[in-house]
Amino acid sequence: MNAPMQPPESRYAVLDAAPRRARDILLRWEVILVILLVATIVVNTIVSPYFLDVFNLADATFNFSEKAIIALGMALLILVRQIDLSVAAIVALAAMGIGYAAEAGFGPAGLFATGIGIGILCGVFNGFLVTYAGLPSIVVTIGTMSLFRGITQVILGDQAKTKYPAEFLELGQSYFIKMKESGVSWLFIPPIPLSFLIFLVLTAIFGIVLHKTATGRKLFAIGSNPVAARFSGIAVDRLTFLLFVVSGMLCGLAAALLTARLGSMRSNIAIGWELDIVTMVILGGVSIAGGVGSILGVFLAVLTLGLVTFGMSLNNIPGQVVSVYIGLLLIAVIAIPRIADKLGLRTGR
Repeated sequence: MNAPMQPPESRYAVLDAAPRRARDILLRWEVILVILLVATIVVNTIVSPYFLDVFNLADATFNFSEKAIIALGMALLILVRQIDLSVAAIVALAAMGIGYAAEAGFGPAGLFATGIGIGILCGVFNGFLVTYAGLPSIVVTIGTMSLFRGITQVILGDQAKTKYPAEFLELGQSYFIKMKESGVSWLFIPPIPLSFLIFLVLTAIFGIVLHKTATGRKLFAIGSNPVAARFSGIAVDRLTFLLFVVSGMLCGLAAALLTARLGSMRSNIAIGWELDIVTMVILGGVSIAGGVGSILGVFLAVLTLGLVTFGMSLNNIPGQVVSVYIGLLLIAVIAIPRIADKLGLRTGR
C-alpha cells in the first residue's frame, strides 16, 4: 500500500505578529500624554482648591484655544517636514485687517471673513515661496514673520484698534454652550466657549482626514520620504502648498476669535506664540523629522500644556517662569525620544 503523499515543504514560513507587550502599550506617546495629563490635574487639584471649578476650567480654555486651532495646521506641516514660523505674525496682520474692517462698518460675519481671507493670502504667499520657488520653509517663514509683523507695526505704530460691533465681541467673550439647569440631576452640560468648541470640531475633522482618508496616507508618505512619495505619483508640491494655505486660514480664524475675546488689538498681539504652538505639536508626538504623529497626541498635548499654564497662573507663578518651563519642555520632548531610541527602550511610537 502506497504511503500518503506529504505536502511539499514550504520555502517560506509566515510568522504570526509578535504579541503586544504591556511595555509597548505604556510607552506609546499618547498613553504617556494621558498619564501626564492626569498627573497635571491631580497636582493642580491638590495645590489649588479652585482648579476643578467648572467655570475656571472653561475660562482656562480661552487662553489656549486660539493657539490650539493653529497647532492643528502646524501639526500637518511638521508631519510633511515643513514648518511655519510666521503664524503669530499672520495673526497680527489679520487682526489689524479686522480692526480696519470693523471701523468700516463690517458685521461679525464680515469680520471673520476678513481675518480668514488675510490668513489665506499669507498662506498662499508662504506656500508659493516654498513649493514653487523651492525655498526652505524655515527660511521663508522666518522672513515672512518679520515681513507680516513689520507691516502691522508700520501701519499701526503705537495705536490700538478698539471699535468692534457688540455682536462680534459677544462671540469671543461669552460661552457658546451655557450651564443648563434642569430637574434631572444627572443632566449636566458644562459651559463651553465658542473658540474651544471650534477647536474640538476641527480636531475631529483633522483627525478623520489624517487617519482615515487617502489624503492622510499621502501626508504620512510625504513625511516619511518626499522623494519616494513623488515617484509614487503623489502631488507633493500641491499638497504642501495646500497645507500652508490651511495654516494661514487657521491663523486668520484664530485672529478673529482672539480679537473678539480681547476687544482690542495692537501690533504686538500674539507675539511669541510660535514657541507655544511648536511645543504643542512636538509634545503631541509629531516628529520634527516628519512622517510620525497623530491628531490625538496634539489634542492631549494642548490640554496638558493649557492646564499646566492655567495651574501656574492660578498659583501666581510669573509668566517668565512659564516661558522657561515651555522652553525646557520643548528641548526635553525633542531629546527624550532620541535618548530612548539609543538606549533601546522603545520599539516605536
